[in-house]
Amino acid sequence: MKKLNKESLTFLQALEENNNRVWFADQKPVFDRVFGDVKDFFRSIYEEMEMHDDLAPIHIHRIYRDVRFSKNKLPYKNYFGLHIARSKPKLRGGYYLNIEPGGHSFVGGGFWEPDAADLLRIRKDIARDPSELRAILAHPDFVSEFGVLSGDKLKTAPKGFDKEHEAIDLLRHKQFLAMKFYTDEEILKPDFAKQVIRGFLALQPFFDYMTDVLTTDANGAAIE
Repeated sequence: MKKLNKESLTFLQALEENNNRVWFADQKPVFDRVFGDVKDFFRSIYEEMEMHDDLAPIHIHRIYRDVRFSKNKLPYKNYFGLHIARSKPKLRGGYYLNIEPGGHSFVGGGFWEPDAADLLRIRKDIARDPSELRAILAHPDFVSEFGVLSGDKLKTAPKGFDKEHEAIDLLRHKQFLAMKFYTDEEILKPDFAKQVIRGFLALQPFFDYMTDVLTTDANGAAIE
């Protein structure tokens, strides 16, 4: 599999200090070379994951920021991002790889902003029987890669749920995320691609659980 080049981090570090169109235009040949190498790396990850999961087309983030509705008017992102969604509608979940200097690179995935209907459906399934999700989150592969489930939580029980429920820690989640951060030295190692794949595969049982929940009704019947 491919590996990342140090130049990718060097460019992003320089971009962080010179996030303007004049500098970027001058450095465009360097960016094209660096981003070409990064895209090759991302594609090698995607091709490996194709052997393990049913995926939507690869989505490599553009470096250009959409500033139309943002208070942050800097024109360029300071990271390279890869998003690999699973094929909808039969599968849910998506894998994410972020390459960003300063220890901000991470492997992860999950459900960032589930809509109200999906969030309620997830909570109802957890309230009914949290044992399956507990087992997935306690599996050694998940724990070794991500530790615990992360994401924003309510401060108290969601409306309609018992604050004394045995799974109140899970029910309070508004986001269901798993993330593992890497140092700059770690992401430049020859085996980093294998670590990315290992992290993504550790997420699969979690995604399969969420797929079962979000594609069926409370009686387990498939949602048309």
